[in-house]
Amino acid sequence: MADATGTLGNTGTPRKSSWRYIGPGIVVAATGVGAGDLVATLIAGANFGYTLLWAAVIGCLVKISLAEAAGRWHLSTGRTLFDGWAGLGRWTTWFFAFYVVVWGFVYGAAAMSSSALPLQALFPDVMDLKWWGVACAVAGLVFVWFNKYAVFEKVMTVLVGVMFVVTVYLAVRVTPNLGDAFAGLLPVLPDEKDSILNTLGLIGGVGGTITLAAYGYWVNAKGWTDTGWMKVMRLDNRVAYLTTGVFVVAMLFVGAELLHSANIAIASGDKGLVQLSDILEERYGTATAKFFLIGFFATSFTSLIGVWHGVSLMFADFVARLRAGTAAATGEKIAAGERERSWPFRAYLLWLTFPPIVLLFQGQPFRLVIIYGVLGAAFMPFLALTLVWLLNSSRTPAEWRNGWLSNGMLTVAGLLFLVLCVKQIWDQPWSEFF
Repeated sequence: MADATGTLGNTGTPRKSSWRYIGPGIVVAATGVGAGDLVATLIAGANFGYTLLWAAVIGCLVKISLAEAAGRWHLSTGRTLFDGWAGLGRWTTWFFAFYVVVWGFVYGAAAMSSSALPLQALFPDVMDLKWWGVACAVAGLVFVWFNKYAVFEKVMTVLVGVMFVVTVYLAVRVTPNLGDAFAGLLPVLPDEKDSILNTLGLIGGVGGTITLAAYGYWVNAKGWTDTGWMKVMRLDNRVAYLTTGVFVVAMLFVGAELLHSANIAIASGDKGLVQLSDILEERYGTATAKFFLIGFFATSFTSLIGVWHGVSLMFADFVARLRAGTAAATGEKIAAGERERSWPFRAYLLWLTFPPIVLLFQGQPFRLVIIYGVLGAAFMPFLALTLVWLLNSSRTPAEWRNGWLSNGMLTVAGLLFLVLCVKQIWDQPWSEFF
């Protein structure tokens, strides 16, 4: 989104944007959109019909600006995002270290549970939900441990294809009212209590996680390490959030037509999708319900293995930067596959997989869940505002610094996520924490 347009890389080789290069964008779209995101959109459709369709579209545009900025930093500087953060002061190192440890511990259990739910619904007599969760976690560990980025990307692309077919099929099956849908593109707030906060939550919630920061790492892992790949990266990024937009709009259609029109309420969280499968079975038959559960599993499992790979890659870069300084934090190191073979990468993989199993069987500790919620809410404004800082400074080559459009979008994103962060912190039951 910078105003300048690149033509040549450090190698002097021009790269034309081409569909055959697409890859990291598919990975970030698949990882960023989890089952919880689909439920949030489904509930928005159930509560407000098509009224907030415009908010879902704006949310995708906000994520495009964030991911593009992360990718542009990696390509224009040749440095990784953590190297940029480290240059802003030691506070970023402490924030990331605390965040990645606590967030990874709780997220691991949540990802296991989310992946297990559709499997238990598909195969109810095989084993308990908790053991399905353990099986998913171990499967993710083995897959990421023994495969490099190229294989990882291909598998993610197949799973995204499954997600795409399922969500579009459901959207068509419920027969959306296209007139109301187009009217939903007009920015109107629902006449409900807390409608502004609900709208901001929808804009910021779908696809907005640490995986936006991981996008630059996946760009490097693909082999894109210089400005010659800038046009390719931008096309790839747009495809990512066009794909996300399809998922979001399709689920909003389902919520508006299947739930809103019949005044049916479903639970928030991943269990809402299991409820939806029951409603689909009653309305359209067993085959449609099972087809949906397959898509539900693809959505959850792509988020699991995406985090297992992408955040482990970021953690490996974090450790390398601490141990060896700036010389270690280059895009070439990521592209060469050094990080994926490193002990910090595999150590974080183990951290995501085994300690969280305790939470599956014993329940999530109350205080830890509150800290997790606060850290999760704080990460997105941290990402948006540090990208504004980095991409307007001398750390970025002048040609690739932010233009007015990028500055505007990143500032809006930062303020949006800051409001949502304050609300999340405010809503925590602090009186019970102490």
